[in-house]
Amino acid sequence: MSPPTVAPARKPRWETGVFWLCWTISLLFLTVFYRMRRYHADRLPPSGACLVVANHQSHLDPPLVGLLSTRRPMHFVARIGLFKFKPFGRLITALNSVPIRDNESDVAAIREVLARLAQGHAVLVFPEGSRSPDGAMHEFKGGVALVLKRARCPVVPVAVEGCFDAFPRHRRFPRLLGQRVAVMAGTPIAPDDLLKDGPAAALERLRQEIDAMRRDLRARLRAASNGRVPGRVPVGVPVGGPGGD
Repeated sequence: MSPPTVAPARKPRWETGVFWLCWTISLLFLTVFYRMRRYHADRLPPSGACLVVANHQSHLDPPLVGLLSTRRPMHFVARIGLFKFKPFGRLITALNSVPIRDNESDVAAIREVLARLAQGHAVLVFPEGSRSPDGAMHEFKGGVALVLKRARCPVVPVAVEGCFDAFPRHRRFPRLLGQRVAVMAGTPIAPDDLLKDGPAAALERLRQEIDAMRRDLRARLRAASNGRVPGRVPVGVPVGGPGGD
């Protein structure tokens, strides 16, 4: 059962134009420099509220996941520090971002995410809370469990791979040569099915499903590049295992 839908506030036309302009630029950038691959984009519901849950490797993740959707804008959560520089803050506001503090229980952000879901939007969240330090997946924070319990909408697990090698958190600028990135959508999960064993079990199920897709993507990228990229073995991927060296 989806949350009750309320009419969304009408966005200024310039914001809608900026969104689709940035979507097109992201498509060109990720295709030209990173030979982007998208898998199962059709699994993203074409309309209605849905919570998109993804692993977080890099600043490249939001545009990469957003490119799964060709028919509807995706909303996403962004750390509040990104809004401090006002021109950039205006830009990511036009890109449907929701500011969130480092505190995982940021009540205002959770309420805003729930409000956008109630308006029938697709909202992207990164339950790890910050970019991976090594490309592997890490513990999911509890804040997203509150959204799962309150939203009662379909949840779409999504995996990204290659973004850590292309733009790890310790680099100021991305590597533009020799890297590949990919994104894959999983099958939407009904809220009652996901939460049948409680919020903690729901988070662990999502983490495992996303990590399985991430390893699948890693194997595909390495096969396509003759084992060259992604070049390192993240924590949690045994050497010689799927996508291992």
